[in-house]
Amino acid sequence: MPIRVENDLPARAALESENIFMMGENRAQTQRIRPLEIVILNLMPIKPDYETQLLRALSNTPLQINITYLTLSTHESKHTPSSHINKFYTTYDQIYKRYFDGMIITGAPVEHMKFEEVSYWSEIETIMNWTKTHVTSTLYVCWGALAGIYYHFGIPKIQLDKKLSGVYIHRVLDRCDPLVRGFDDLFTAPHSRYSGVSKEEVMKNPELQILAESDEAGIYLVKSLDERHVFLFGHPEYDRMSLDEEYRRDVKKGIPIAPPEHYYENDDPEMTPILSWRAHANMLYTNWLNFYVYQVTPYNLGIEE
Repeated sequence: MPIRVENDLPARAALESENIFMMGENRAQTQRIRPLEIVILNLMPIKPDYETQLLRALSNTPLQINITYLTLSTHESKHTPSSHINKFYTTYDQIYKRYFDGMIITGAPVEHMKFEEVSYWSEIETIMNWTKTHVTSTLYVCWGALAGIYYHFGIPKIQLDKKLSGVYIHRVLDRCDPLVRGFDDLFTAPHSRYSGVSKEEVMKNPELQILAESDEAGIYLVKSLDERHVFLFGHPEYDRMSLDEEYRRDVKKGIPIAPPEHYYENDDPEMTPILSWRAHANMLYTNWLNFYVYQVTPYNLGIEE
């Protein structure tokens, strides 16, 4: 929760310069508090596992959060029981008149396909267009980030020579941005993808800013300057064993693939993976909720008539 600070307290200027989560006494006296409404479009194959990962990452805030899970009406999940989908998920047609404080659009196992070749791309476009008017800030993760930056800003994805899988060192490029508040200069984060985007193409767009990148994995965190769109090209919410499970699944399928890089102790797949990114992941999702959602969302979200 934000710290309430008197308007003329000398420490206020220093706190503001450090992006400390705070508010002035005038706002504190008039502020009304309600739960944040977050909608998650979960495109991951095994939805219950990813639900756990995301909720863990979102839980590190005292803000109360109501979660709405969204599924696609034009696609049937093959790896999650329909009973789970029917019980916990809703569709766009059931929520499109509602407004949400935040939205998360996850990754999806369709990276080898062009966006327009994905069977449910039209519905994804409809949802991303809807976010412009009905969501305060949207966080796009992995394939979701590739799709979002392509749809909103026309930046195409680039197919990589091989799968980018592992835990990589990243560097913060703008310490003044609240989204990276509290980050160390260098931090680690997992990646698991076959595609990326050109740093040069992102830098040419005046509406976008790169906040963090990796020498090995490329750009990691990008935002639109209006802060309505945040593109996260890694998977900081992954569990300790997520990359291991993906690697062994691919090996079992006969896919020629190297073990995830910088992940296992001594780079030995028979050793337990080292968990080195949890603190950064918690901070990233908390910063997004606190600064890009909670601080700017209207109190009355409303509903279309």
